Amino acid sequence: MPERSVPDSRSLLRRLRDTLAEPTGGQDRLDRITSLIADSMHTHVCSIYLFRDPETLELCATTGLNPESVHHTRMRLGEGLVGRVARTGTPVNTGDAPGAPGFRYMPETGEEIYSSFLGVPIQRVGEILGVLVVQSREAREFLEDEVYGLEVVAMVLAEMTELGAFTADHNGIGATHRFPVLFRGATGQEGAAEGRVWLHEPRVVVTNPVADDIEHEQKRLVEAVSGLQHQIDDMLSGSATMDKEQRQVLEAYRMLAHSRGWMRRMVEDIGLGLSAEAAVEKEQATTRSKLGQSSDAYLRERLHDFDDLSNRLLRLLTGQGRDTGAQLPENPILVARNIGPAELLDYGRVLKGVVLEEGSVGSHAAIVARALAIPLVIHAGRITTEALNGDPILVDGDNGIVHLRPEDSVTAAFRDKMAMAAEAQKRYADLRELPAEDQSGKVISLTMNAGLMADLPSLAGSGADGVGLFRTELQFLTRSRVPSRGELAALYKRVMDAAGGKQVQFRTLDIGSDKVLPYMKPQDEPNPAMGWRAIRVGLDKRGVLRMQLQALMRAADGRPLSVMFPFIATPEEFHAARAEALHMRDREAKIGRRVPETLRIGAMMETPSLAFAPDSFFAACDFISLGGNDLKQFFFAADRENERVRRRYDTLDTAFLSFISGIIARCDTAGTPLSFCGEDAGRPVEALTFAALGIRTLSMRPASIGPVKHLIRRANLDDLAQVIREAQDANVETVRPAVTRYLAGLH
Repeated sequence: MPERSVPDSRSLLRRLRDTLAEPTGGQDRLDRITSLIADSMHTHVCSIYLFRDPETLELCATTGLNPESVHHTRMRLGEGLVGRVARTGTPVNTGDAPGAPGFRYMPETGEEIYSSFLGVPIQRVGEILGVLVVQSREAREFLEDEVYGLEVVAMVLAEMTELGAFTADHNGIGATHRFPVLFRGATGQEGAAEGRVWLHEPRVVVTNPVADDIEHEQKRLVEAVSGLQHQIDDMLSGSATMDKEQRQVLEAYRMLAHSRGWMRRMVEDIGLGLSAEAAVEKEQATTRSKLGQSSDAYLRERLHDFDDLSNRLLRLLTGQGRDTGAQLPENPILVARNIGPAELLDYGRVLKGVVLEEGSVGSHAAIVARALAIPLVIHAGRITTEALNGDPILVDGDNGIVHLRPEDSVTAAFRDKMAMAAEAQKRYADLRELPAEDQSGKVISLTMNAGLMADLPSLAGSGADGVGLFRTELQFLTRSRVPSRGELAALYKRVMDAAGGKQVQFRTLDIGSDKVLPYMKPQDEPNPAMGWRAIRVGLDKRGVLRMQLQALMRAADGRPLSVMFPFIATPEEFHAARAEALHMRDREAKIGRRVPETLRIGAMMETPSLAFAPDSFFAACDFISLGGNDLKQFFFAADRENERVRRRYDTLDTAFLSFISGIIARCDTAGTPLSFCGEDAGRPVEALTFAALGIRTLSMRPASIGPVKHLIRRANLDDLAQVIREAQDANVETVRPAVTRYLAGLH
């Protein structure tokens, strides 16, 4: 029976480093490493399992188990004790492995004779790369020091796995960052792009996980932590211009940076043989594993703070700052975990696309991506850990798919798709000066959505009749303070000047829900989409609403002005907001300023409640715009940020179209112009259906105007309206099949 003793981690790590430095193949390295660990730990077995794909672990090397099971034994994530370690990111330590919950018997390995089992994750900054296992015949649990020592060894293996030290010669695991990877995310902005990866925050690469000189490494760590503390203290000393929330974030950073427990654990890790950088990453990975599983929202938020602090410390230790000296590649595709609107705008129109691990369809980044008319894919999990700067990448925003390092056949098919789309856009360009007039002579006004000055050149190029929605919140979201009235007035004036006399409908500040201002305290609300947002904020903080209305009137400088208020749920809210607009107009006139020649005041109908308002509400509105994205999510009770449900409900559902028809009828009776604004307005089939129902103005992204106009000009809205009525009379759940059959018969 092997002697039971705590391994000498320093000696083992040095032996591992020497083995890794030898000029040999990846499989040979793995085999030698398992032998070294088993010898050092005095165990009968040591095995290394690595991920073959995101859901499958493979036995890649072993000392003690049947060697023929290497590269043949596989298990799913969560399957068996090894799969449990990989799924949870925490060790499993038992003296009775066959009796442990979840144990899976694998006869080909011959492991049934081993009772004790210790498995630890091979992980790097929260990314689990595999599992390191030791086993012995005697039934006993491993000591705490043994578990800790094996975790230190696993940390080194994680770094070397990342650097490709274990790339198999033939049958085994391939090198990381070399093979094609497909990511299935969600659509943030439609479109397609081919380019090269540009990482917003390049990963720090640790090339020296093993300490040569323990005292020197500990000194480096102390100096780096001291530098980090000084950085944070300097930021706090200049925080006089910061608001309370920003200062609280820095205070949290300072508390973490001065944590004695954090420092003590990293010093101990170095004492066991890790370099300063590896010690920081080990502590970061351990903390991520613990806090990431917490159900406490506060603790999960602190994890983001801890990650940022650890990354700052790693950059100080390695000198690998954000500015690495790398040149932006041709046709850059930005890849990031998440990104703020100001940072995204800094890149400007040079970007061809954006891929985020997080984000949402209504996030700041999505709004800016739409303004820049570039495809955006969100929820592309793990792409920041897989992608390297300069990697070829294909972004399919229409389907929420990303191909990283694609195969030639995939690239060829993708280019064919892009060529077909480009050819179609050329055909649509010929329609630019023609009206969106159907075969019966009805003309539909097609307007565009905008939110930045960068959008306005699209007004002429797209053939839009005007701007049906100008989002004013972007000017607030991209700043660290509330913009002044003068700054807003100057911007709105440039917008109106650029529109060249075409109508622009300005929507007042629409914040809240997923659009939180950096200088506004986030509300702790269980359901922010139905909480304190949009006009509710404006009516509670009337100073901001009045300032914005005043800026709009000064920008108009005597020209016609159209203003609409977002997220109106009751007539009372609209009447209160309308009174503020009229009051500001009268006030401007009193102080001798030019007031708008005409002032059109409208409402965005985004809640079903408003459809049932009294007739007096419809008569009081100069125009109404249906905010389709929110209106649909509340009608179907399907969160548009939730990928599980947001695509489940069809826009052409009979119930939803009947609801829309009721609103159209009420607006017709009151003589109130009605438009539809949202993603569905830019989808040709849906847009054509809305037009057939009687909506005469549609507002969409500029790139959608050509396809929508093309379809309208081919169709007869009277005929389609009859098709829709017949389908509804037949008590179908959706009119989509009937509309599709009608379109198939068009020439």
